[in-house]
Amino acid sequence: MDTTNILTAPMPIRRYPGRIAVLLGLVALADFLIFGEMPGINLFFFALAICAGILLPAMKGLSPSTAALLLGLSLLASAPLLETPSVMGFALCLSALMSVALVSGKLMPRSLNGLPLVFSRFALVIPLRLAEDVGKYLATPAKRSSLTEVRRSAGLWVMPLILASVFLLLFAAANPVIEVTLRSIRFDVLLQFLDPWRIGFWIMTAAVVWALLRPRLKRRFARLQAERAFMIVPTKNSPLGHASLLRSLLLFNALFAVQTVLDLVYLWGGADLPDHMSHAEYAHRGAYPLIATALLAAGFVLLAMRPDGPGDKSSLIRRFVYAWIGQNILLCLSSMLRLELYVEAYSLTELRVAAGLWMGIVAIGLALILLRIVLNRSNEWLIATNLASLIAVLYISAFIDFPAVIARFNVAHSQEISQEGLPLDLNYLSSLGPSVIPALDLYLLKLPDQLIDQMYEAQRARYSLAVDFERRPSDWRSWTFRSARLDNYLRSSIAR
Repeated sequence: MDTTNILTAPMPIRRYPGRIAVLLGLVALADFLIFGEMPGINLFFFALAICAGILLPAMKGLSPSTAALLLGLSLLASAPLLETPSVMGFALCLSALMSVALVSGKLMPRSLNGLPLVFSRFALVIPLRLAEDVGKYLATPAKRSSLTEVRRSAGLWVMPLILASVFLLLFAAANPVIEVTLRSIRFDVLLQFLDPWRIGFWIMTAAVVWALLRPRLKRRFARLQAERAFMIVPTKNSPLGHASLLRSLLLFNALFAVQTVLDLVYLWGGADLPDHMSHAEYAHRGAYPLIATALLAAGFVLLAMRPDGPGDKSSLIRRFVYAWIGQNILLCLSSMLRLELYVEAYSLTELRVAAGLWMGIVAIGLALILLRIVLNRSNEWLIATNLASLIAVLYISAFIDFPAVIARFNVAHSQEISQEGLPLDLNYLSSLGPSVIPALDLYLLKLPDQLIDQMYEAQRARYSLAVDFERRPSDWRSWTFRSARLDNYLRSSIAR
């Protein structure tokens, strides 16, 4: 029996009064925790509340152990938000909530091969789910007639309400108690709830939460059509046949060997470069294009070594693939060394940190492709291991205070402290936020006394960052571990 239509078919909203109550409660909680507040521990609490809201209506179809496991997954994925709000932490948290919703809706694929497609299909539905359900609900004949009755009843209340308001104003003029009571009503507080930004926040929150409460996937094309669209039928002389793959790998290995030898000579060996070219320039020009090259190479290897393909059956092609993957891994390592040389010459930035992490992820992916071929594993194994490595890198990175790391590195390698490299870019450090204050204190401590101008600029930058940090909202909803650590540091530095 095909259950696809059953799982994806929309159900009327009126059949889910419990979910509607959960939706209204979560929107109200979001208004209390998040709207008008700085992001902090409020995001962590709201993520757990969404997870509980997803699980409560679905408890009949889930075992207690599964529900506890899903709640633990959400707790673990939301933990980076306790350190500090970040894009990586938010992405991990949202991915966990989507996983909880898919499991509760029994929409999780049975194999990891289908996981990326299911997640993308679910993400496409999220912005439109609430509007579609409301539209379908209002389009029913019974609902249209009930709306007509509501409008007719509302019209009957216009005159009574107007006259009642007039009488109330007259009574207020005649009775001081009523007048005082009316004056005590804070209409300005009530009007705050009519703020367009607030209403927009409610709508966006409701749209996301409703899609998670009632998960649904975009309809797929017929499986046979999809298989035909992506089916590759190689022939002997086709571009993806045995002869073509063998010639491609021979040519690719030769080209990569030239690049590998040059990197071994100039990067790893430290040989003199041509005139008017520094190692930093050599490193900068190659770091990013070589990573793109490695990604293209990885795609070609997966295509060449597909199950039952010519590469899977030929030992000669397999050996060439091993050699080429090895050269690509060395290429990634050379790119990381290029980046290191460039950073030593021109200091560290957030973009360069991201590039280093991306290069490491690509190198891990290439190594996993090699393991997949050597161990004769499936594509499902490759997807699972790559997802695990990516999630591990992102999860660990979400706990690292990269602005503080960048500031300490740039201070330690600045011209004023190490007598090498470039002068410290105080404007860039100030743009990273208050996390750089400890590094600026170290800079002021080690700065030679004769550098008066640099000392004045650093003190001014440090004072400005500290003042901005002290002026931040002190509400408990914006609390984070990172801000608490910095607050303790500033208090202890004042005490000293």
